[in-house]
Amino acid sequence: MKIGLMLPIVEDEATGATFGWDHLRAMTLAAEEGGLDSVWCADHVLFRDDEGETHGIHEAWTILTAVAAITSRVEIGPLVLCVPFRNPAMIAKMAATLDEVSGGRLILGLGCGWHEPEFDAFDLPFDHRVSRFEEALQVILPMLREGTATYEGRWHRADRSDLVPRGPRPGGPPILIAGKQPRMLDLVAEHADQWNAAWYGNPAGADDLRARLERLRAALDRAGRDISSLELTAGVLVKVADDPNAPDSAMAGSVEEIADALAGFAELGMRHLIVHLWPRMPAAVRTLAEAARLARARTGVPVAG
Repeated sequence: MKIGLMLPIVEDEATGATFGWDHLRAMTLAAEEGGLDSVWCADHVLFRDDEGETHGIHEAWTILTAVAAITSRVEIGPLVLCVPFRNPAMIAKMAATLDEVSGGRLILGLGCGWHEPEFDAFDLPFDHRVSRFEEALQVILPMLREGTATYEGRWHRADRSDLVPRGPRPGGPPILIAGKQPRMLDLVAEHADQWNAAWYGNPAGADDLRARLERLRAALDRAGRDISSLELTAGVLVKVADDPNAPDSAMAGSVEEIADALAGFAELGMRHLIVHLWPRMPAAVRTLAEAARLARARTGVPVAG
């Protein structure tokens, strides 16, 4: 089981400030040097609550590119890239290039978005999101996997969209799709190399994850696909020290207790955990890395390195 870190690129709850690159860089290097397996970013442009107050966030792809440049081992990825924010052929082009920069370490997480205020603020269409996403896949995936796409749809088209150069992997990076409803799960079953569900605390209380897994199995059955062909990933919440901003549902306790909780997700079939971590500090990343080493030992997985 792999264990990775979600970088806190959104505005800090306590201070109202957004962590700068120096801080994110220090957290990234703590993950790389500590033996964590991956580093991830959320892809949003802003958050706006019901009262109209705006909360900021860095642009994910730029941060991921910087992460790729300062690391050599960890996998990197967006959790998940909001496909409606960008032209689908450009997404494939960007992915091939970032996979090159990272030396073949990109996991391309894709989703259709959910936060309507940011779509409105940036003049992006929010209607028919799943249908638009399904069409976008008809451009992104052939470009990455075959090197070209030609497609004519209602919302997207491609006319010999050739991907040159192809990037370091002939079939492109693995595709992760986050989904929980039947239409998205059908797209997972048809197209994805990996699937993600989030966000969970201790595995004993992850009843929503169990329900999603049942729906996923049904989608895979409809597609005639075995679940062993799909890498299952989950976003989890971890608190390694006191932090008033940590969710009550976050797993917590000693390093050994956190390791036990992380390892418990292996019994649900999870093969990659992506951690939202509190406190959002490099020292906390090092503690998480220690718990990850213990969790791998409990699941029979060797330490990353």
